[in-house]
Amino acid sequence: MNEVTRILSAIEQGDPQAAEKLLPLVYDELRKLAAQKMAQEKPGQTLQATALVHEAYLRLVPSGGHRAAEPQRWNSRGHFFCAAAEAMRRILVERARRSRRARHGGGWKRLDLEKLELQDHSGDDLLALDQALDTLAAEEPAAADVVKLRYFAGLTTAQTAAALGISVRTANRHLAFARAWLFQELGRNENP
Repeated sequence: MNEVTRILSAIEQGDPQAAEKLLPLVYDELRKLAAQKMAQEKPGQTLQATALVHEAYLRLVPSGGHRAAEPQRWNSRGHFFCAAAEAMRRILVERARRSRRARHGGGWKRLDLEKLELQDHSGDDLLALDQALDTLAAEEPAAADVVKLRYFAGLTTAQTAAALGISVRTANRHLAFARAWLFQELGRNENP
């Protein structure tokens, strides 16, 4: 009987220290398994392989006096890893179902804010942008100032931050917010 199988048997017997001994022995293999599962997922997944390992492990192995969410009897190391793979699959399916629900952004598409740029506008587009910027300035003046300096004055983010007396990180945060806000506002005006 190898070490993992022995520890799995001890866990079944209720040995509280056994669960602590198991993770170091199986972590690397679970991490590889999770990385394989994550590679099969769509890009833009917010769950990391490490988090997937930890969540699956907590479902399989009791810790801190709590019973596992999915109590198991493992006959061998291979049986444990099959159960771990199944737990990971269930976690990913649950996350996919949850992300489709309206309160978790169901109908919304994820946009990469770095790729979302305000382009040169003319005519009606420029008027809509001007109106949207005025509305943004009324709600979030700092964010509107960053947009004006970045896109209309042509300053870099560092120059914008210096001009406004804020950190570059704060300028980036204001810019990300403003981009998303303007994108939504301009989209709302196009599709009333």
